[in-house]
Amino acid sequence: MTKIVQIEIDRRALLKSSAAAGAALATGMAMPAIAQTRPIKLGYVSPQTGPLAAFAEADNFIIANFREATKAGIKLGGATVPVEVVVKDSQSNPNRAAEVAKDLIVQDKIDLMLVASTPETTNPVSTQCEIEEVPCISTVAPWQPWFIGRQADPAGGPPAWKNFNYTYHFFWGLEDVIAVFTNMWSQVATNKSVGGLFPNDGDGNAWGDKQVGFPPVLEKFGYKLTDPGRYQNLTDNFSAQIGAFKSAHAEIITGVVLPPDFTTFWKQSLQQGFKPKVASIGKAILFPVAVEALGKDGNNLSSEVWWSPNHPFKSSLTAMTARELAASYEAATKKQWTQPIGFAHALFEVAVDALKRAPQRDAKAVVGAIAATNLDTVVGKVAWNGANLPPFAAKNVAKTPLVGGQWRIKDGNKYDIVITDNRTAPDIPAGGKMELIV
Repeated sequence: MTKIVQIEIDRRALLKSSAAAGAALATGMAMPAIAQTRPIKLGYVSPQTGPLAAFAEADNFIIANFREATKAGIKLGGATVPVEVVVKDSQSNPNRAAEVAKDLIVQDKIDLMLVASTPETTNPVSTQCEIEEVPCISTVAPWQPWFIGRQADPAGGPPAWKNFNYTYHFFWGLEDVIAVFTNMWSQVATNKSVGGLFPNDGDGNAWGDKQVGFPPVLEKFGYKLTDPGRYQNLTDNFSAQIGAFKSAHAEIITGVVLPPDFTTFWKQSLQQGFKPKVASIGKAILFPVAVEALGKDGNNLSSEVWWSPNHPFKSSLTAMTARELAASYEAATKKQWTQPIGFAHALFEVAVDALKRAPQRDAKAVVGAIAATNLDTVVGKVAWNGANLPPFAAKNVAKTPLVGGQWRIKDGNKYDIVITDNRTAPDIPAGGKMELIV
C-alpha cells in the first residue's frame, strides 16, 4: 500500500468518526467514554481567614479526607471520573465571597459549587450561582437569612418571595434554635427577662426580626426581651448593651455574635458587675477555642449543637460514624473536634450523591438530582422534601436536626460540650441537664 493511499484511508476514517460524533451530539446520544472522563470540578468557598475563620478551621482536614475517599474517581454512568476541588477563601467578606465565586464559575469552569458558613459567605456565593445558572449547595447558615435575605424584597413577605432555580441549602432554622434555647431555659429558674445581642448583619437582623425571629416567640412563651438595637460587628465597647440589660434585670442573654465580639462582651459584662444566670449564644461559642479564651468564665455557657461525636449518624461517603470522624480529625490535627466538621463533610457527601445521579453533568440535570436527594449523611437525613418547612421555602431548603448544650470544664481550661436538651431531636442522646452560671 502506498503512503498516499494510506493517508486517504486515514482521512476518510477521521471524517467518518467526526460525522458520527456530530450525529451523536445532534440526537442527544451518549458520547464515547473518553469524552465523559474529564474530571468533575467542584468549587468550595468558606471563610478561612478573618473573624469567621473558626468556621473553616476543619476545612483542610475535610478536603484531604474527601480527596482520599475519591482518589479512584466516582462512577458517572458507565465511566469512572476523577474529581477535583478548587478551594477559595471568602476572607469573611461578602464582596470577596462573590468575587471568588465568579472566578470559580468563569475561570475554573466548575460543575458544582459548594459553600459553607454564615450568610456573609453562603448568600453572595449562592446569589452569584443563581445569576450564572450554576448548581450550588450551601450549608451552615440558618435557612431564614439564607432564603429571605437573598430576596429582591425581603420585607415583602411570602407573596413577594421567589424560589431559586440553581441554589439549594441544608441546615436548621430560627424556629429550631428558638425551640432549643427556650427548652434549655425552661430547665432552670429565672425571671424570664432576656437580653438580646443582635448585630447588624444577616444573622443578627434575622434573629432579631419582629416577625420571623426571636421576639414573637419569646413573647408567646412569657419572656420579656430587651433589644438595645443593632450594633456593628467587631465593636470594642458593649457598655450600652450591658447597661440596658442591667436596667432590665436580665437573667438570660441570647443572640448571634461573632466569636471575638462575644469575648469582648462577656469580659466587659463581668467587669461591670453583670453576670446573668444563663447565656445561650449562637455562632460565637460553637468552638472550644472560643470558650477556652474565657478561661473559667466560660463554664456553663450554652449554645445550639448542630453536630457532635454523639450524633447517631454515619457518612455515606466513607461509612465513618460521627464519633469516628471527630476522632480522625483530632488524631490528624491534634485539635479538639468542632461542629463544622460534620457539615463540611456532609456537603461533599451530598455533592457526590447528586453527581452520581446526573452523569450527563449539565446544570439542569445536576439541579434535578440535588432536588431529588434523599441521603443519610453524617449530620442526618438530607432531603429537599419540604418536611417541617413553610411552602415558600420547601423547594430550596432541607432541614437537619438541632439540639442544645452547655460547655463544661473538663481539664484545666479545656472544655467539652454536654447535650442538655434533645426534645427537638430525641434520637440524639442527651448527656446532662442545664445548670445555672455561677
